Amino acid sequence: MIHVRSLAALLAFLVPLSSALPSLANETLWAGAAGRARASALVAAIRDAEAHGLDPRWYGLPELEKSLAPDANPAASEALLTNAFVAWASDVSTGRVRANRVDKEIDIVQRKVERADLVKAAAEAPDFAAYLAALPPKGDYPALQKALATWRAKRGKVAYTPVPDSAHALKPGMTDKRVPALRARLAELDLVVPEVAAGASPELYDEPLVAVVKAYQEMKGLTVDGVIGAKTTQSLNTTLDERIDQIVANLERRRWLPADLGNRYVFVNAGDYSMVFVDEGKPVFQSLVIVGTPKDPTPEIQSTMRGFQTNPYWTVPQSISGEEYLPMLRRDPNALQAAGFKIFENWNDDTELDPASVDWSSVHPKAFPYRIRQNPGAGNALGYIFFPFPNKYGIYMHDTASRWLFTEGSRNFSHGCIRLQNPLDFAEKAFGGRGGFSKERVRQVIDAGQQAHYSFPEPITLYVTYRTVSASADGAPTFRDDVYGRDRRVVRAMAKP
Repeated sequence: MIHVRSLAALLAFLVPLSSALPSLANETLWAGAAGRARASALVAAIRDAEAHGLDPRWYGLPELEKSLAPDANPAASEALLTNAFVAWASDVSTGRVRANRVDKEIDIVQRKVERADLVKAAAEAPDFAAYLAALPPKGDYPALQKALATWRAKRGKVAYTPVPDSAHALKPGMTDKRVPALRARLAELDLVVPEVAAGASPELYDEPLVAVVKAYQEMKGLTVDGVIGAKTTQSLNTTLDERIDQIVANLERRRWLPADLGNRYVFVNAGDYSMVFVDEGKPVFQSLVIVGTPKDPTPEIQSTMRGFQTNPYWTVPQSISGEEYLPMLRRDPNALQAAGFKIFENWNDDTELDPASVDWSSVHPKAFPYRIRQNPGAGNALGYIFFPFPNKYGIYMHDTASRWLFTEGSRNFSHGCIRLQNPLDFAEKAFGGRGGFSKERVRQVIDAGQQAHYSFPEPITLYVTYRTVSASADGAPTFRDDVYGRDRRVVRAMAKP
């Protein structure tokens, strides 16, 4: 992928046009009346790059505009326009950056476009301006563009009153100097803030104001308790420019995915703790999910789901064994037995280990040599149903024994796996009445403690993404906080040459 910053930089990357234009013989893409029309359309599109969260300077806009002049050097203009077109078309259709290089927790199947294919398509397009306009993704992409334009228009026009940080949480009923700033900040975020009650202190954190804070927390996916702690303060103090960068990152993230997600797929959004199953092009099931903590984030991946298993064992990853269970074993070697865990001497066979026979103080947490496995049952970390899918991170989708966690607003509790609120209901929708599937019979299998494998009638494509901004058709955005910090990393990567 070539990104143009100057004519000199562009010429250093120049590819002979004869190899890029196999079907045009001695013609050129940008010469003659038709070529000049293409060039004008390309420059107009690049002038509007900011509408896509891109920067016109990345494509050498000043040099491109000079190339339209009658006295411009034809050969230099041809090279300049071609390279700018290839860079622009690639960026706006499949993403400016290679996603898997942005973050180690991203491993998706990103589309790629070939230079020769782009140039050939441009030459053959009956309406080049329409061809350029059709390159970006569809779906919610135009709505995100509207949101970007709306929020950029707010620059310099909206007030910003930060809520002071404090080591102590602001709780309902308290009197605190932060309350006036809190009222001002909520009003700046277009929330309806009630007036201070007659005769009351303006520093009183009263119930009407608490109700507004709870509404804000619910909107942002925070714990809905009305308490102004570190997370809520950080969220309230997110600046306008940071929200704009989030929209830019989410536009880029949408460009990474296929233009058409398919007719049968599961879309998990770790950014807002949601999952939707689409079958025959229509949403047929939706659910809340629990995803990874900021320390163990759920990765962005693309994979395939083929079925599920009942009453699974849970084999504890070595990292969890060393970090979480080793301290327990040091305090009490038999601490794990009551929760249905067994410890095995190695990862190759099922030779059990007597935990009392090990000097756990000598075991290093980064080199935990034993295998820990939890038996199926009510307390099993995977719950009663387990949905495997290939991925290099060793994560999966599963039920959970801690179902009360779905009542939380911010559901970042797992080690990276995806916990599904109603897994058996999803399984029923995945079968869609085929294969003789019966939810009642599966429940009987579960209640009997039996392990059984079920294969879906058709594979299901799985997209696990991290969308922190959604927008309605009119461009009204809904923001979730960037708890993994990935939006910031995406924007930084986009700005690099």
